[in-house]
Amino acid sequence: MARRPPEPTPVEIYARGFAEEPGYLDFPRLAPVGEHALAESRAMHDVLAKARFGVLSPLAEQDARARAALSTLLRVRDEQIVLQPSTSQALLHVMFGLTGTVAASPGEFPAVGYAIARAAESLGVLSAHDLVPDHDRVTPGVLREQLTDQVSAIVVSLVDYRTGHLVDLEGIRQVIGDRMLIVDAVQGAGVVDAPWELCDVIVGGGQKWLRAGPGTGYLVVSDRAREQLTPVWSGWNAHESGEVEHEVLPPRADAGAFRTGLGDPFAEARLAGAVEAILAAGVPAIHAAVLERTARVIALADEVGLEVVSPREDAERAGIVSIAPHPEQLSSLAAALHNHGVSATVRGGRLRLGAHVSTSDETFEQLHSAFAEWAIAARG
Repeated sequence: MARRPPEPTPVEIYARGFAEEPGYLDFPRLAPVGEHALAESRAMHDVLAKARFGVLSPLAEQDARARAALSTLLRVRDEQIVLQPSTSQALLHVMFGLTGTVAASPGEFPAVGYAIARAAESLGVLSAHDLVPDHDRVTPGVLREQLTDQVSAIVVSLVDYRTGHLVDLEGIRQVIGDRMLIVDAVQGAGVVDAPWELCDVIVGGGQKWLRAGPGTGYLVVSDRAREQLTPVWSGWNAHESGEVEHEVLPPRADAGAFRTGLGDPFAEARLAGAVEAILAAGVPAIHAAVLERTARVIALADEVGLEVVSPREDAERAGIVSIAPHPEQLSSLAAALHNHGVSATVRGGRLRLGAHVSTSDETFEQLHSAFAEWAIAARG
């Protein structure tokens, strides 16, 4: 009697919801969305297109649904979340609302530096304290040595977008004490089950590892942070009343104070569907699958002698592999990837790759062939 095949695991079921073409390894830049998000978006478009009686109710419900999913993922209350068009806009809200001195590495994604600079220039109540990272990494030791008494807030990426380094949030919290901890989670949420409760502010977007597509940003504000942040951008629906008021009312006491207008229900539905699918699969299982695929990428790079500058220890990485070829060999490496249909990011003298649960064996074969072609060319 034939044995029945084993039942698929939740993460295998999750992976089946995606259909990207083989060769895609550019998840840190923009992740292909799956049926979990697409079905939700199609449903909302159908609702609006047919405009049946009561059409506005399901559209209006997507904000609360997306916040409920995020609240479970990030272990916060849903009233501590406000949806945003992007991580960058969430960062602007935070920096324009801060007073004092904020510390950050100049190597953070430019959205951080721009938000700090624009707020400092416009309001004159915020100043920057530049951190000098240790080999492109912001560590507890870096903060212990470089923070001053004037620093009241720290900005750090959960996963560095260039190096793939996963920061030690617990160590950082121990070092900074009661200073405000602002975390850019865009390269880690959905892949890393971080100690979110240590963060005062979390900003992120669903276009990368959440696989929800563009327009799916969010801002999480703890109770303590809400007391300290001024909602400079606070729109007509950011007050306690649920009605349209012509009188200008004070902003809400929760994260809703940072609303500037109505959100995009199609993006909200995509975000809700994508995060709900992640919760069903389980972040630890997704994390394990991503680490396994990341290790395969590193092994292929090692095989041809490419220098991997991202962390190798599981505790220090998520889904990003950063490779630094000799400057004279970067163009030939990019050409080899192109020749074999491998999507990746080449920027700042480095090659950045990222795999997810749906990355197929065929994709690894294409990467192997690309690396082999490059190695032959490199040997001359």
